[in-house]
Amino acid sequence: MKSLCIKTNHPDLLQYLLNELNHIDLEQVCFSYSQFKHYKNIIIHYVGNDTQLFLNKISSILSLLVIDEMEEFFLKNILIRNYFYFDSEERNQILNLCFDINANDFSVIFDKKFRILFDCFHDFLLENKSLVLQGFINFRINPYLEILDNIVNEAVNQFIIEKEYTEFISLLKLYINSQPSTCEMVHMIYSSSESILLDANKEIITISNDRFKAKYLSDITFSSNDYTLNSLLTLLPKKIYIHLINCNTDEFIHTIQSVFENRIHICKDCNICKLYKHSIKTKNPNTI
Repeated sequence: MKSLCIKTNHPDLLQYLLNELNHIDLEQVCFSYSQFKHYKNIIIHYVGNDTQLFLNKISSILSLLVIDEMEEFFLKNILIRNYFYFDSEERNQILNLCFDINANDFSVIFDKKFRILFDCFHDFLLENKSLVLQGFINFRINPYLEILDNIVNEAVNQFIIEKEYTEFISLLKLYINSQPSTCEMVHMIYSSSESILLDANKEIITISNDRFKAKYLSDITFSSNDYTLNSLLTLLPKKIYIHLINCNTDEFIHTIQSVFENRIHICKDCNICKLYKHSIKTKNPNTI
């Protein structure tokens, strides 16, 4: 027979453990719940022959308890400890980015976290019959906390980049709204992250790729079309007709739309689009 005692006074963790033990997929297991002097104890007895399977089941339950019930607390604690200079609203935004990072690569990140916790609990229970849950979590799951620390760092980097992007867009919009337009319209032919600018007479507008003459380029790189953006900010046309040859609206197009707002008109099937689509098919060297 194998017996274990899990000690904790946290009501949510106690309830989680009791619920999981009530539905444990293992026969010949019984458990009791008692109040002792310092802790509330869950005592588990296994009278079967496969002790290894029993330890695996209990280690899995404890690992999922940490991830399901305590991970958000750990993430918040890391944010407060390492990034206290962000206000509460900013920390909430970063926390949501942490959740997004976990969700975007869920299987890989979850498996890594679970395996680390499982090994920590399993190795301990293999040699010990009593586990003080809070003490164990405080001192024996550092590799798991390092993963969370890396997730928070990545989320903070994303937050800063997005914040700088938003601030830069706002500055460009202020500039646009404070300056007179120098031309009525510009056609922008866009295909495969490459741009051609045409004036109202369908004549090509030269896009300078001289970085030293690019007044409006930011340290933030949106795409290979930074110089196109700079040209548009120099011309400040009243209308910009964007002709999407491959019909894809990518990050750069979103940036142009954010900056110029209601000056933008998206086109996917006008005569200019058809002309350039035909030119691409025939591999005309004078087109994109």
